[in-house]
Amino acid sequence: MRVGDLLSPGWRSNYGTGRPLKHIYVTASSTGAPLAAELARGDGPPRVYRVEPLGELEDDPNVTDKRFPGNPTRSYRTTEPLRVVEEVLGWEPPDAALVQRLRDASGELAELGIEAID
Repeated sequence: MRVGDLLSPGWRSNYGTGRPLKHIYVTASSTGAPLAAELARGDGPPRVYRVEPLGELEDDPNVTDKRFPGNPTRSYRTTEPLRVVEEVLGWEPPDAALVQRLRDASGELAELGIEAID
């Protein structure tokens, strides 16, 4: 991604089965973004980008009020494009043990046929 690039819904998910999504998911958390980057599938190193929403954001119903009432994770989604403002460099990687636990849990869910992202 480069500054000015637009991200739009319809890309394959970096999680679960990788099916195309009708939303783009974002977080305003400086710890959540690196964790999501580490957990995402793909070639190359994990990356974190600061983006500008070009439409309305809504609370991510996959975590808000289901798992974390009040949205303390600052997790959102949108059906509108996002503009890349900058790549965030020098971010602190999450604890490797936490990343492994989450990967293991996602694998167990996948074996049961449960998709992690709606």
